[in-house]
Amino acid sequence: MAPLPASAGGPRAAGAYDTAGAAAVRLLAVRDTPLSVDEVLAAVGDPAAGGTALFVGTVRDHDGRPGASVTRLTYTAHPSAEAQLLRVAEKVAADFPVCALAAVHRVGDLAVGDLAVVVAVACPHRAEAFEASRRLIDDLKREVPIWKHQVFDDGTEEWVGAGGPC
Repeated sequence: MAPLPASAGGPRAAGAYDTAGAAAVRLLAVRDTPLSVDEVLAAVGDPAAGGTALFVGTVRDHDGRPGASVTRLTYTAHPSAEAQLLRVAEKVAADFPVCALAAVHRVGDLAVGDLAVVVAVACPHRAEAFEASRRLIDDLKREVPIWKHQVFDDGTEEWVGAGGPC
């Protein structure tokens, strides 16, 4: 796919939508198989990019409950999750001078240390790449219907996800 033309100055004006941004979306997936950082980085490789920002979210052994450890974790996605992920990705690509963008999220049972989400954004400059990557992961967590079911060693459990605490 052709890269989004570079523009200086960080994010574009609110509400502006550049259909070329859709071409910058190189890889999107919600999968029940292990994720690969190498795959995501390869997807965003672009000769016009001077900066690439990568975020890797891993399953941790705790989640804000003092004295309780996570013993099991399962991610579940609504059937519309990939379509919502595409909407989020296209919006980020339209709001920033993105050369290439990729995001993958895992579903199913995961163990502590497993990769849960990997996103990367390549832009002409590092500041833009950092800002766009931050927006991508924040909007993904807030808007894409993927839920996390955590079971703790004290017998309690909770659901967390889009629209709830993350």
